[in-house]
Amino acid sequence: MTYATLTYEVSDRVLVLTLNRPQALNAFTVEMANELVAAFNRASEDDEVGAVVVTGSGRAFCAGMDLSVPGNVFGLDETLRPTPADMVERFEDPAIVSGVRDTGGRVALAIYACKKPVIAAINGAAVGIGATMTLAMDIRMVAETAKIGFVFGRLGIVPEACSSWFLPRIVGTQQALEWALTADMIDAAEAVRTGLARSAHPADQLLADATALARKFVDGRSPVAVALTRQMMIRNSALPHPAEAHRIDSLAMFYTSIGDGKEGVAAFLEKRPPAFTGKASALPDVFPT
Repeated sequence: MTYATLTYEVSDRVLVLTLNRPQALNAFTVEMANELVAAFNRASEDDEVGAVVVTGSGRAFCAGMDLSVPGNVFGLDETLRPTPADMVERFEDPAIVSGVRDTGGRVALAIYACKKPVIAAINGAAVGIGATMTLAMDIRMVAETAKIGFVFGRLGIVPEACSSWFLPRIVGTQQALEWALTADMIDAAEAVRTGLARSAHPADQLLADATALARKFVDGRSPVAVALTRQMMIRNSALPHPAEAHRIDSLAMFYTSIGDGKEGVAAFLEKRPPAFTGKASALPDVFPT
C-alpha cells in the first residue's frame, strides 16, 4: 500500500509513520486524515508491527489544517444540518462520516483503537490538529525546539480530535482550559513540566530516542500482553468503578496466563529469553461490547 501524504516504514517491528507534506509543513488535509486512519488500522492488525512512532518530515510535525484548500477547509458538507440524534443513529452513515464527522476525531479514534503502543516524536511545530492528534498517542516526546499550540480560539472554532476527552486526562481540566482559551503556544519545557510531553530531546536525536523507547515495548514482549495492557490502561481508567476494571483484568489475566504467560514463566525459570508466539491480530475477547 502506498500513501500520498505519509510514509510507512517498518524496521525490527517498529513502524515509523511520517507525515510527509514538508513543503506545506505537513499541514493536515482530508486525504491525510483518511490515510492516517487506514495506516493505523493496518498497523493494528499487522503482526510485523509491534509499536508505532509518528513524526513529521522536514522542520515541522504538523502545522495544523491546510487552510488554503477551496470550499469548507475542514472538508465538511455545509448543505447538511446534523443533529445530536444523527451523531448516534447515523454515526457510520457515509454522509455523516464524510460530511459531518470531524476528520481529526476519526484519526484519534483509529489511534485509540490501535493494538500497538504509539509514540509521538514531535520534531517541530504541532499546531491545531497537529497537537490534538498526538493526545490519543501513548507517549509524546518533543524536540527541544518544538512548539505546540491549541490555537482554535484564534479561528473561532473549538478543539477537535476528541481532545476535550484526552487533554484534561493528561494535564488536568484547568491547564487544558487555559491552553484552549488563550490559544498560547507552548514550548518544549512547558510541555514537559505540565506532563503533556514525557521528555525533550535535541532535534537530531529525537527520532532515534523515540525509536529506542519503542523497541523496549517490542523486544522480549508478548504482542498479546502489550496490546491488552494498552487497551486496558486507556479504557479502564475511564470506567465508573474499579470492579468494572476487575472484570476485564480477570479475563485478560486468565487468557494470557494460558497463552504467552506459560512461555514467559518457563523462560523466567529456565533463565532464557522468552519466545512468545501470540499475535495481536488474534486477541482474546475481554472487553464488554
